[in-house]
Amino acid sequence: MIPKASQRGGGTDLATHLLNAFDNEYVEVAEVSGAIASDLHGAFAEWEAVAAGLTKCRNYLYSLSVNPDLGQGLLTREQYLDYVDRVEKKLGLEGQPRAVVFHIKDGREHCHAVWSRIDYRTEKAIHLAFDHEKLMMVTREFARDHGLTLPDGYRREPGNERDGKKKSLSLYEKEQERVTGLSKEERIVMITAAWKQSDSPRAFVRALESMGYVLATGNRPYVLVDMYGTMNALPKMIDDRSVRTKDIRAFLEKEFPPEQLPTVEEARALVAEHRKARKEFAKAQKSDRALQTLEAAQSVRREKLVAEQMAMRERHRQERAALACEQVEARRALRAGYLAQMRAVKAARAEVRPTGLAAFLGRVTGVSFVLHKLHRHRDAQRFKSFVQEKAGLVQAQKLGAASLQRRQELQALDMARQVKALAKVEARERQSVNVKSLREQRVRQRAGHDHMPSLSLELKPKGRGASVRRAKDRYRNRAEVAEEAAMREAIRQEEKRHAPEIDLQQAHHEALQREEPWTRDVDLAGDFARAAQDGADDGGGDGGGDEPLPRISRAERRTERQRSRRRGRDDDFERER
Repeated sequence: MIPKASQRGGGTDLATHLLNAFDNEYVEVAEVSGAIASDLHGAFAEWEAVAAGLTKCRNYLYSLSVNPDLGQGLLTREQYLDYVDRVEKKLGLEGQPRAVVFHIKDGREHCHAVWSRIDYRTEKAIHLAFDHEKLMMVTREFARDHGLTLPDGYRREPGNERDGKKKSLSLYEKEQERVTGLSKEERIVMITAAWKQSDSPRAFVRALESMGYVLATGNRPYVLVDMYGTMNALPKMIDDRSVRTKDIRAFLEKEFPPEQLPTVEEARALVAEHRKARKEFAKAQKSDRALQTLEAAQSVRREKLVAEQMAMRERHRQERAALACEQVEARRALRAGYLAQMRAVKAARAEVRPTGLAAFLGRVTGVSFVLHKLHRHRDAQRFKSFVQEKAGLVQAQKLGAASLQRRQELQALDMARQVKALAKVEARERQSVNVKSLREQRVRQRAGHDHMPSLSLELKPKGRGASVRRAKDRYRNRAEVAEEAAMREAIRQEEKRHAPEIDLQQAHHEALQREEPWTRDVDLAGDFARAAQDGADDGGGDGGGDEPLPRISRAERRTERQRSRRRGRDDDFERER
């Protein structure tokens, strides 16, 4: 068995991942403890609220997945829980809120356990030092007690550390493999073969394009962007220890300098155009059977939750009606009791009322008056007690109604939260369907090849902006630009070697044409005459018409232009004077 664990946050995303019923054939939430809510989204939200309220801890969860070796048989639920309890005790997470979920994915049963790291008593996050080493210790003990065989890396024997073992993939590499359908080893083999078989930079780049890669530049001078938008550094994709990064750069920078390559963002825009065209072509051939099956399963699950929601609303209505009837009956009973008491008192008084001489003597002596006052006082006391009791009953009934309303509101909010969480799970499942369908489609597009489809970079951008056009032009024309630069350099070296000379009059005329407008008013005839006189003084001919005029080099021509500027400024100064 192999455990994998990490400290993390994002409880909502983790709950959505654990409840994904498309990637997993079977999902069972076996335990949720230490939370009021009984579902994962609610429990993780409570733990996040505790972490935010008591601490500044961001990775407030500790997530563990336990993957058994199917070759040694399945683990029982008791064995899974035994392992989880051992990990909990070893890491000091005893008594912490936790959730346990069981999955079956591709016929492989495994277990997920998630703990909250926040101890509300100390208001601190539990420090998990050397948790991976402790997990290995627990795994060894568990395997020994249950008679299981562990991989070589878990044995404490010389030579079993990690020497010569394959390095585990990063999360980015795993996602890249999931998106492209090609493992890292397969990409390295193909790119290394293209490197060894290419005798020129252009051949290497064309080989990369035929395998679905674009040569671009980013934080490193040379990176590869595949047709699905993922990126890798080129030196890391060539499996040849004799080839260094500087060798790759020296090989490519003559014809493909980094400044002439598209950036990673521009290359991704390029491949997005190409991928969009392929997607439109394959859209009609795409089968929606998996999506329809998923939607049917989601419909059944959603109908069940909606039925629970409707039943809850009906139950709430009945509870409110029952409470209202109960409160009315209580008030009626209180009033009826008071009236019955008053009738009994009046009947008792009527039985003992004096008659005849006793009544006369009572009126004469004032006894009847005193008794009448006493009866009225006692009746007033009884009525006052009735009013107070009624007010208390009404107040208690109001509190009971408010408590019922609050409880029902909380239940409605909890149900709405479950509906919202279900929507997130459904969105994740649809995304999984699309990713799986896209991967299968990309595998079909390879048509038996070990590499991705070839990239055609001659597509015309449609509304993608000037950056895409610049990237395409830059990628398409970089070889031509390199050839033109090499040609210009060759011509420059040839001119420098032969040092051609130019006709003095033509050079003078071109020099004057390149000057600012104020220099064009110079007396050209006088300049030509002075140039001819200078040539005659140098012995340049005997006046014959077939003799060529004197010629000058570039340095002499530049000196002549400077003299011309000075003469023009002197003439302007003389005219102003």
